[in-house]
Amino acid sequence: MKMTFLGGGNMATALVAGLLKQGFAAADIQVVERLAEQRQKLVDSYGIVCLPEVDARVLEGDVIVLAVKPQQMQVAVQPLAGHLQHQLVVSIAAGLTLETLSRWLGGYRRIVRAMPNTPAMIGAGMSGLCALPEVALNERLAAERILQTAGTTLWVEEESRMDAVTAISGSGPAYLFLFIEALQKAATELGFSPDEARHLAVATTLGAAQLAAASEEPASVLRQRVTSRGGTTEAALNVMQAQGVVQGIIAGVKAAEARGRELARQLGAG
Repeated sequence: MKMTFLGGGNMATALVAGLLKQGFAAADIQVVERLAEQRQKLVDSYGIVCLPEVDARVLEGDVIVLAVKPQQMQVAVQPLAGHLQHQLVVSIAAGLTLETLSRWLGGYRRIVRAMPNTPAMIGAGMSGLCALPEVALNERLAAERILQTAGTTLWVEEESRMDAVTAISGSGPAYLFLFIEALQKAATELGFSPDEARHLAVATTLGAAQLAAASEEPASVLRQRVTSRGGTTEAALNVMQAQGVVQGIIAGVKAAEARGRELARQLGAG
């Protein structure tokens, strides 16, 4: 499977690294990247071909991954419009709908939309995917294989749910970073050094996440097991509940989902 990435930023780099680790040949991967410094970095790091602009070589492959910023996408894909024939197009640009991408590509319909998140950069990403009806099963599997080199995946059949995927897993790392930041600040206020506070906060969050992943029980049960009646955890959770922590998180996720729908309308207006 030969593929080209349009854009060589952090997420494209993470996927390229993941593909090579999974045994894909460097000769089967190329990147179109406008910045010369980034092109050289990719060549030096991964031994792949990097192009300064779209040319005929892009159309020789099997898969084209759209990895440029959403605001730059319409211009970036103009050289492809009307020239695609058999290629699978996978977009990892946030907020751009399948119909918008199809329109910008001259009505092309073999498109998968994916929403990875930043932990993909260490192989621990979560990516939501959806596809137009014209995408065949083997093409869906190909898109899944690419995204799974950087973590795990979840297919959604209704594209409207992609805004929710973005709000939960796309933006989700920021929510966890905020929690780590708060836990670390609390630790420093209780007398720990910044290094000690960071170690306590990060290791605790990581361990809890790994426990949740390894357990078949819901998070609510795991929480209850840590919470002894009249104990320290209950005291903390009671204050957090009174401060509206849970409702604030839920409201924030819903605000992100609404903003995603709004951005999709704005980006698709062109």
